[in-house]
Amino acid sequence: MIEQIYSYFSIEILYLWVNLGVLPFWLILIFFPQSKMCRFFVTSIFPIFILSGAYVFILYKSYLGSFNFFNNFNLYLGIDFTLDLFSDKSFLMFFWIHFISINLFTGGWIVNNSQKYLINKYLLIIPLLTTYLIGPLGLFIYWLIKIFYAKNLNLYD
Repeated sequence: MIEQIYSYFSIEILYLWVNLGVLPFWLILIFFPQSKMCRFFVTSIFPIFILSGAYVFILYKSYLGSFNFFNNFNLYLGIDFTLDLFSDKSFLMFFWIHFISINLFTGGWIVNNSQKYLINKYLLIIPLLTTYLIGPLGLFIYWLIKIFYAKNLNLYD
């Protein structure tokens, strides 16, 4: 039975599960940012725990498939080396899970921080959607909104 589960979770299937799996978290962040469900499921360690499990599973599959982990350091040698790394599906999944996790964490932080400054939840829709799609730009948009609610320009909060 474990062998059937292992063979079911190919990289392509895991990619679909990760992409579909984060959508409920983002929908809760966008539509119910002040609910207990958001606090318990989204802004806690719960989604990071699940995505970490997927990451460990890819590490395990890559180790069994004799993935050369030392090649990952080639990304510091230039853009062409990074392009070569992205041609490997395992490395691409490492990157994708990393990207999804960081963006979800950032979305949760935006929601938590907005509650501190009593920012209207409707104003969060644009920064949250942008964070989901383009990470840092959404955080920057939130920061611009936060300036008006905090009534000061704080570069280190």
